[in-house]
Amino acid sequence: MSLPFPELTAQEAAAMIQNGQTVACGGFTPAGSPKAVPTALAELAQTKHAHGEEFKVGLLSGASTGPSADGALAKADAFAWRAPYQTNADLRRSINDGKTPYFDMHLSLVPQYVRYGFLGEVDWAIIEACDVKSNGEIVLTTGVGAAPAYCAAAKKILIEMNSTHPRELFGLHDIYEPLNPPNRREIPVYRPSDRIGKPTIKVDPKKICGIVKTDKADEVRDFEPGDATTEKIGENVAQFLVGEIRAGRVPPCFLPIQSGVGNIANATLNAMGSTPEIPSFEMYSEVLQNGVIELMKTGKIKFASGSSLTVSQQALKDLYSSLKEFRHKLILRPQEISNSPEVVRRLGIIAINTAIEVDLYGNVNSTHIMGKNIVNGIGGSGDFTRNAYISIFTCPSVAKDGAISTIVPLCSHIDHSEHSVQVIITERGIADLRGKSPLQRAHLIIEHCSHPDYSEALKEYLALTGSGQTRQSLDYAFAFHRQFVRTGSMKGAPLKA
Repeated sequence: MSLPFPELTAQEAAAMIQNGQTVACGGFTPAGSPKAVPTALAELAQTKHAHGEEFKVGLLSGASTGPSADGALAKADAFAWRAPYQTNADLRRSINDGKTPYFDMHLSLVPQYVRYGFLGEVDWAIIEACDVKSNGEIVLTTGVGAAPAYCAAAKKILIEMNSTHPRELFGLHDIYEPLNPPNRREIPVYRPSDRIGKPTIKVDPKKICGIVKTDKADEVRDFEPGDATTEKIGENVAQFLVGEIRAGRVPPCFLPIQSGVGNIANATLNAMGSTPEIPSFEMYSEVLQNGVIELMKTGKIKFASGSSLTVSQQALKDLYSSLKEFRHKLILRPQEISNSPEVVRRLGIIAINTAIEVDLYGNVNSTHIMGKNIVNGIGGSGDFTRNAYISIFTCPSVAKDGAISTIVPLCSHIDHSEHSVQVIITERGIADLRGKSPLQRAHLIIEHCSHPDYSEALKEYLALTGSGQTRQSLDYAFAFHRQFVRTGSMKGAPLKA
């Protein structure tokens, strides 16, 4: 049956978007992110710039996008502004150089901020789909993100119909949008497997301005393979959780897991999967990586709820070949549901995220290098950390071949405060900060998590701080960072009274 929507080329679709407008992309990470229209939009910007015309757009996304969106638009100098999260090197450079205004946001807040009007009007939503009905029902692909809120708020919608993804994905998504205050009610998720919404996004068909057919695969990067350090971190996380079960602080049936993105996250899941004392468990997370799919195959993960399937092409191909088997074990939700503080606290999620640096009192920096240059953004880590049953942060004890200690006197930027962070784990060991004073936390972190090359310097710093509830020296709090800026290594930081 033919659809009542015009079929457009990516270039024809991009030409409909005007300078200064706000564009919102569906998907979450490169999974389900539109690719053809943003690339054509970048080409249009380059052409207009060559003729002396101004052309920039504001861009909203679910999380990051891929090179065809963030990368292409950054290279074309086509961003008027960007939010809420990114991972692209070209865009990161533009942000840190001051060329692209960027505001970092907790991902659970983005959809409701759009509904509230806090981020201004949304002119266009660009949504990747595997199927569209004439009545305006859209079947998404591998990522949901903020697509429902963007479709509702946008004045006009463009759809990339991607043949890489089968129409049989219908039923994998659970689309639910809360009402705005004062009419908002509880989100009725009581188990990770609860389905509370509809399998499609329903929009007014009059808003759909065209269909662009594509066959571009998700631009999910291959994660670096694990090494001895990441494997040891994973083992330490698994052993900590085993200890919690033995102590009765985690029920023997276990609790749902949220895990961040990257090689440490995959190593942690692998370690949990190979630890017999950890029973089969469920995931309630935002990003579902290769490690999740592998553990689902073995039965170690019974069910997984997320906002995207951010997996390699081979893993996605394998999943699609067994879609009937996985259909009843997976849910993809909007990010305001996958990351909902209300649901996270109700389910008792054990949150495991990665830090860039941790200070002696348990404050965590997960976004900035040397206090000023953003890496990616806070993402959903804050949504889970603040509301978790147990909040765990992992990191190697050193970075850049030992030139950087990830354990520092004071974080150069703080995303998660000591009041939300409960456990720090490196390859050196575990610091359980629950029920500890700031000084007790400092001793635990130095003893169990810091690298021997920096442990003595951290002790020297602590000796300089004198008295106080949270002991700090204003003269030396950033001595490690200053030493790195001066010499390229944190070693030898001057710490003398």
